[in-house]
Amino acid sequence: MRFALAIVAFIAAAVMIGFGIAQRTVYLEPDRVTMSAELDGDAAYAVIAPDALGAHPGKQTLTVSGSDAIFVSYGRTSDVAAWLGDSSYVAVHYDAETAEFTSEVVRATEEGETPVEGADGTDGTPSPTPATQTPAPEAPAADGDAAAPATEPAASPAGSDLWLDEFTGEGRLTTTIDVPDGISVLLASDGTGPAPSDVEISWPLDNSTPLAGPLIAGGGLVFLIGLILLVSGFIHHRRSRGPRRNLPKGSRSRLPSAPKPRRLRGGPVGGGRRAIGRSKRVVLVPLIVIPAMGLSACSADYWPRLDQVAPSTSAPATETPTATDGSTGEPAEPEAAMEPAVTVPQMERIMRRIAVFTTETDEARDATAVTQRFDGPALDERLANYAVRGALPDQPAPTPIPASPLTLTLPQQVDGWPAGGRTVLTIAKNSDDPTVAPTALVLRQATPRENYKIVYAMSLAPDADVPEVAPASIGAPLISPEFKGLVMPPGQVAAAYADVLLTGDASTYATLFDPEGDVLREQLGVTGQQASADALPPTADIAFSNVVGDGPTVALATNDSGALVTVSIEQTEKVTPNDGGTVGFEPGPAASLSGFADKSAKGVQRVIGVQMIFYVPSVGSEEQIRLLGWSESLIGASEVP
Repeated sequence: MRFALAIVAFIAAAVMIGFGIAQRTVYLEPDRVTMSAELDGDAAYAVIAPDALGAHPGKQTLTVSGSDAIFVSYGRTSDVAAWLGDSSYVAVHYDAETAEFTSEVVRATEEGETPVEGADGTDGTPSPTPATQTPAPEAPAADGDAAAPATEPAASPAGSDLWLDEFTGEGRLTTTIDVPDGISVLLASDGTGPAPSDVEISWPLDNSTPLAGPLIAGGGLVFLIGLILLVSGFIHHRRSRGPRRNLPKGSRSRLPSAPKPRRLRGGPVGGGRRAIGRSKRVVLVPLIVIPAMGLSACSADYWPRLDQVAPSTSAPATETPTATDGSTGEPAEPEAAMEPAVTVPQMERIMRRIAVFTTETDEARDATAVTQRFDGPALDERLANYAVRGALPDQPAPTPIPASPLTLTLPQQVDGWPAGGRTVLTIAKNSDDPTVAPTALVLRQATPRENYKIVYAMSLAPDADVPEVAPASIGAPLISPEFKGLVMPPGQVAAAYADVLLTGDASTYATLFDPEGDVLREQLGVTGQQASADALPPTADIAFSNVVGDGPTVALATNDSGALVTVSIEQTEKVTPNDGGTVGFEPGPAASLSGFADKSAKGVQRVIGVQMIFYVPSVGSEEQIRLLGWSESLIGASEVP
């Protein structure tokens, strides 16, 4: 009976182990699903829409080929559409009905066409279309008709600040990304030639076999039971083996027992112990084999996952009712969604680029290249510094732009592309030297194909109390300079503070500004002006004048209904002779910047550019306007006209 049970156990173990191994071999499903598209046409760009990227869940592995040079970038769909502008491109979508990719050439100038979002311009899912639809070429203009406006020439998208990340390669490029909904991928070659023609996207599949582990381990356990039954049967059979005589009843008691031969007694030469030893070794074999089989199936894919409370479902979501216009009953047009101008990862990437660019440009004193990343008062400061250092090599370079960490990022809320461009306020600390004051930067991107430029760069005051602002994922609205919901309209802050610097406490605006910790008022205000006058000889007079600078007024809302306002002023210091003689510049930065080495009877003047960031509280607040940070530098010097 034991042998029969052992045979049944061996058969069951073989079936269980075989089926468990088959689940990981012959029955194993693919671990990835792959879809591809061939793009026709000669458009310089191709866009993989969000519905194509989200055709299956999981990370997307992109493989792009079909051109010598390959460029791949991804960013928010609205940013991709803004960068493309009027350029034609090939849009790749996912057709849920056929479960295939579709592609079509999109011209953003066509009426009713929405770039990137889809052929229907709503949810990003196009109507079923052939693999490629190329519109017919436009007919030439007739005599006397105005020629059709030319589209913007193709340009390389490489290096744009709009992308969250970008990749380049030659011939073939494969990369893995993990992007949520609302993100599109832009493909190009060099911006002038046709975009890559072959696109392949794959997503990971869950091909785990939760029964493989239990089957293999259970089969091994059944196999162990069968071995135990087999060994037990052999032992039982040996014990019951031996000669049996049919003697008459009672004969055993009458016959004397003969002495047993030595070879039959237990001893070192006896076979009984040797047989028992062999049986022990047989039992030890499965004790080694079974754990090895269990370890071979220790992967998480072999076992049920206890952390999954309920299986995922692929059932379609309930359709959301469409809002309608109560007066007409027709579907109401959705309001444009506000979004921040940049995301935090995008801003961190931008700052790394700017920090490297600024270091190289400042070292080379490249007045042409610096305009790629600087504008307004920040540009004036660097151009003047480059000119001075050209004549005075020992003159310090401008304050470096730190790349990280960003302690505050406040992007402007936008619903597209504002006429004035996009604005971001960020505060960066110097990770290499913690003793350096954090730098407040205001950056502006004028057009989608231009990068962000630093308009203001200021050092924060030592004890600057920056108010709470909205998180970077939400952003803040840009406040108009004429906004009257603050204790002072943002457009008047520069002129009011310029008057405070010039006249001190006698200014009508002095009570609106908090003097505590305002070191700038001591340096460029009445106290500093008097110190400069005392340093002049009696034969010269000095006069000061302040005007609002050319920099834009940038005001971003804070959480307490106040605003962070960034402005600039220019202070002119004019020295004239009062005895009919002449005056000139002392050797130094002003003389080097002016290029005027002679003496003048009319006098000389120098201009100090001041960049400032203020906190302006809301109307009804008892707080005063606080100076949070500033930067002052020589930006001009000349003979008095």
